[in-house]
Amino acid sequence: MAYLKDLLKQVTYICTRGTMDCKVTHICHDSRQVVRGSMFICLAGSREDGHDYLAQAIRKGAAVCVVSKHVWVEGDVTVIRVRNTSEAMAWIARNYYGAPAEAMQMIGITGTKGKTTTACMLYQMLKEAGVKCGLIGTLGVRRSDGLKKPGSNTTPDALVLQKELREMADAGCSCCVMEVSSQGLKHYRVEGITFAIGIYTNLSMDHIGPGEHRSFREYACCKKRLFERSRMICINADDKYHGFMTADLSAPVYTYGIEQPCDVKAEHIVYERSSRGLNVTYQTTGWIKDEIVLKMPGTANVYNSLAAMEAAHLLGISPETIRKTLRNVSVKGRIEEVRISDKFDVVIDYAHNAASLESLIKTLRQYQPKRLVLLFGCGGNRSPLRRFQMGETAGRLSDITILTSDNPRYEKPEAILSDIEQGMKRTKGKYKIIPDRREAISYAVSRAQEGDLIVVAGKGHEEYQEIEGHFYPMNEREMIENSI
Repeated sequence: MAYLKDLLKQVTYICTRGTMDCKVTHICHDSRQVVRGSMFICLAGSREDGHDYLAQAIRKGAAVCVVSKHVWVEGDVTVIRVRNTSEAMAWIARNYYGAPAEAMQMIGITGTKGKTTTACMLYQMLKEAGVKCGLIGTLGVRRSDGLKKPGSNTTPDALVLQKELREMADAGCSCCVMEVSSQGLKHYRVEGITFAIGIYTNLSMDHIGPGEHRSFREYACCKKRLFERSRMICINADDKYHGFMTADLSAPVYTYGIEQPCDVKAEHIVYERSSRGLNVTYQTTGWIKDEIVLKMPGTANVYNSLAAMEAAHLLGISPETIRKTLRNVSVKGRIEEVRISDKFDVVIDYAHNAASLESLIKTLRQYQPKRLVLLFGCGGNRSPLRRFQMGETAGRLSDITILTSDNPRYEKPEAILSDIEQGMKRTKGKYKIIPDRREAISYAVSRAQEGDLIVVAGKGHEEYQEIEGHFYPMNEREMIENSI
């Protein structure tokens, strides 16, 4: 329970109706969750507008309503009008939960690719060092005391985020590593949080279209917001947008990379494929001089490990701890090996756009497979352009592509596959369409040849398939193992 005036600190508002002298027992933006004494925040989303549910919330007992439009209401309710309800909600949630981020060192990671892997690497380094810490991102919520929770968004909405941070702080965590998505930044989910370190991985064309970003410039500008609220910045010196990301910022900038001069650099990179699987070794120069054996394969993971390493160094983690972590690190659904044979390799990866798919294939080509067999689909209710681009990328870079269903959501799988196929047809790539994902995986694995590398892309860590609003269990690891 909190007083309304205390919740509205740092919020610019007008009280258009009712009294400010009231207590709030609960905060929500879903009218179905309203109970007597609640504050109901009207969020205007891409599909629904919370203002349309205002009357329902008041009937259920909402004491305060936060709006961004002129509204007419009845009953004993206080109406607070703000410019942007998403921004206001972030501050309200922060105040309601007592600004928990201020009790921890916050490390935020943004970029088109590599957020999850970098976050998990850094989190595991902190755990290995004995630091009580938390992780928030695509894989859900993790704590070093063993707690695990699933998540729905890479960066949760502000109410969920602040609640999780409160629980972390109360559990004694001194550090939180979190993925900060462009959507999270666009919709003010991390407003009111200052990051000790902001990490930038890379930027490429993605998330442009209805319900996401209007243009690449908007996408890039949203990413940059993280660094405007960071005390230190770790940035990929090899990415062509790194100058844009740090322009006009006063925080110190530390760099990592492979090609350009930087503070932490990887050299003498060697890619190894053996009966034990895929890995990569390299030497670091600059701040950290060491020899690294990285369990996760490919150049992309060299970059991810450098980002985590540099941030860990700034946090005081020892080189020995960093080295040990990278030798043993694994991230579910990120170039994750499923060992079922000594004759061929199978990996699962979350690649779900053209940029990440191209990076994945080029990474695995470094291990010189006899054939690179790619299996993937595209999600429903997403940009058709993404499907075309992924089809063209697959046809251009893989030896054989198996097109199958991913999360069709509210679309017909056949329509999605047709969009992907149009991209495939722009190339000379060989492909086969098997709509049923289980059948497609069985087909790929059962026909594997010695030296092949099979890539099951798109779902990564997910263990479900979303169809018409329902989530059906689907464990790709078990499906791969059962295909032998």
